[in-house]
Amino acid sequence: MTVHPSLQSSIDAWTHSIEAIAELVTPLVEGEWSRATDLPGWSVRDVISHIIGLECEMLGDPRPIHTLPRDLYHVRTESARRMEVQVDVRRHHTAPEMLGELEYTVIRRSRQLRNESRQPDAVVRSPLDEDRTLEFVLQQRAFDVWVHEQDLRRALGKPGNLDSPGAHVTRDLLLKVLPGVVAKRAQAPADSVVVFDVSGPVEFMRTVRVDAEGNGTINGSVSLGPTVTLALDWDTFVRLACGRVRPAAVADQVKIDGDHELAETILDHFAVTP
Repeated sequence: MTVHPSLQSSIDAWTHSIEAIAELVTPLVEGEWSRATDLPGWSVRDVISHIIGLECEMLGDPRPIHTLPRDLYHVRTESARRMEVQVDVRRHHTAPEMLGELEYTVIRRSRQLRNESRQPDAVVRSPLDEDRTLEFVLQQRAFDVWVHEQDLRRALGKPGNLDSPGAHVTRDLLLKVLPGVVAKRAQAPADSVVVFDVSGPVEFMRTVRVDAEGNGTINGSVSLGPTVTLALDWDTFVRLACGRVRPAAVADQVKIDGDHELAETILDHFAVTP
């Protein structure tokens, strides 16, 4: 056993989601690969291309030398351009080509993860072109593949795995950024108390408090008389946090108690992934 125990849960979550993704797309006919997802400009094929590309980068494969077309309306930032290269280079691949590359990449990456002997605090280059700890990058990869598994499930009309290991990694990462969403991005006033009451397959209640200096903290303690309470189900929470849906489109699925103006500002700044 060479894998450090603190890395194993992320590896297990990644494995569960990547296997579910392979199972989802293996029976698809050619036309189904072109179905649109919630990601602007990305089809089912494009999501799979993105996953393959980032796992290849984790394996140390060289990035493709590829010039993007000028008419990709959904590519607006430099980071989006970086992500799009791995997608666009595969846009005309057939279903058998996609499945073959996915299977080969998963085999290689699974072998690499089984043999991982580095410490959790080892600094590695992430697919986002950042130097981060190995522990964080593996959590990020588990988060990414689970969120994309859900993208594919929605596009294909095959819901499931909302409470899988990847869902719990996703919950933990999203909770870490909630204080910043409330205190910094939404600029909630000092001494604000914001409660998130999330129900469904993954349920939790967390309280974000903003101190006198405008800094946010989060814990699981119950707050009496919070400034605002946002009650919503887990799937809606994820779609909002991952920028898959605008708050107005799910307004009937979010119950707001307290300061409605602050709640709407928080929801407007809720998306934490590009």
